[in-house]
Amino acid sequence: MRAAILSERSVVRLSGADAAHFLNNLVTSEVEKLKPNDARFAALLTPQGKILFDFFVVACAPDEGGGFVLDVPRALADDLVQRLNFYKLRAKVAIELRPDLAVAAVLDGTPPDDLGLVYPDPRHAGLGARVILPRAGAEAALKGFTLVDAEAWQEQRIALGVPEGGKDFIYSDTFPHEAAMDALHGVDFDKGCFIGQEVVSRMQHRGGARKRVVPVAYDDGAPMPGDEIRAGDKPVGYMGSAAKGRGLAMLRLDRVEEALAAGGKLEGGGIALRLVEKKA
Repeated sequence: MRAAILSERSVVRLSGADAAHFLNNLVTSEVEKLKPNDARFAALLTPQGKILFDFFVVACAPDEGGGFVLDVPRALADDLVQRLNFYKLRAKVAIELRPDLAVAAVLDGTPPDDLGLVYPDPRHAGLGARVILPRAGAEAALKGFTLVDAEAWQEQRIALGVPEGGKDFIYSDTFPHEAAMDALHGVDFDKGCFIGQEVVSRMQHRGGARKRVVPVAYDDGAPMPGDEIRAGDKPVGYMGSAAKGRGLAMLRLDRVEEALAAGGKLEGGGIALRLVEKKA
């Protein structure tokens, strides 16, 4: 089994009598009914429906104090705590950053339950499991695994066509559909209201987004992140992350379809690209 410690991730703890109701009213996924050690992929949006933060919500067992831990991008953790406290008002909930905890990804195999807070990545079965465990001694705790660099996990994510914020889409400027959250179990369209829900529901009912992060392939060197992508002579988007012949790109799909139908070629940074089917 291979595992990687994800240094780009942080942990936020929510506890208190109102934690479930409080969080459920804010985020895109249904989290109030989660059982211990179950996880959901979710986001906190702007009122205009764009992604401010995305994270995993993991329910804690009653003997662990109940509530939730959030597995979040480290660069956003402080701002997320501040934003959640802004919404707290009189709710009985405590929100704290937990720098004593680390996040690891198990790329293949099944980690033992006593390793820490273990849960499958809810976005895609091919992404394996994640573990929240004490930061001190994390490598020693993973002694039963072959420890690999986090880049190996990134390669697996990219090969499966799963976007990551800050690499494949821009926070505060991207709708959940554009970041493929609708296809990655990150939005519950049957739950009650959440911040930005009206905009997200309207986009769902009209058939999705005109632009979207999609998998692409290349044969030689990869375009650089942020490189403009053109279809024929038209700009249609920009390149995100890439590894080993596969990448992710934010593309205006209708323009790509028109250009390709007219015989145009897709390229980014002067490198030929082709669209590929996302792996199931």
